Amino acid sequence: MSLENTVEIIPFTTALTEPIKILNIEWLKKYFKVEPKDEIVLSNPQGEIIDKGGMIFYAKYNDEIIGTVSLIKIDDTTFELSKMAVKDGVQGLGIGKKMMVHCIDIAEDKGIKKLILYSNRKLLPAIHLYEKFGFVEIVLEDGIYERADIKMERIIS
Repeated sequence: MSLENTVEIIPFTTALTEPIKILNIEWLKKYFKVEPKDEIVLSNPQGEIIDKGGMIFYAKYNDEIIGTVSLIKIDDTTFELSKMAVKDGVQGLGIGKKMMVHCIDIAEDKGIKKLILYSNRKLLPAIHLYEKFGFVEIVLEDGIYERADIKMERIIS
C-alpha cells in the first residue's frame, strides 16, 4: 500500500493552527524567503483565510500532519490555491496530487468557477502538477508575491 493511499485529507480546526505555518515556513525558507504577506497570513490563518470565506486542508498520515493547502477566497466564484506545502522527506510521493484532487472536488461541490495560483518556474515538479490538473498560464500582475513569476488558472466545469 502506498503512502498516498493512506493519507487522509482533513479540514482546518483551531487545534490545527500551527501546522500551516510550520510547513509553509519550512518550504519558503528552503526555496525562497518568508515575505511580509506570508507572515501575516500564516500567523493568523483563522482570521486571514477561514474568516474571509476560505478553506484550509491538511494531509494527515499516521496522526502526523505532513501537508497543507488553502483555498483563499478572492470573490464568490474565484479562489486562490495557495499555501501548499508538503513536509520534507515525503515530497514526491503523491501527497500534493491528493491535495489537488481534494481542492478541485471541493471547488466543484461549492460552485467555485475558477481557481488561480501563483508559483515560480524553478519549481518544475509543482508546475508539472498544476498543468496535469488543467491549470494554464495567464498574465501575471505585479506585486502579489516577490517569488511569483507565473500565474495559472483552472476553470472549474
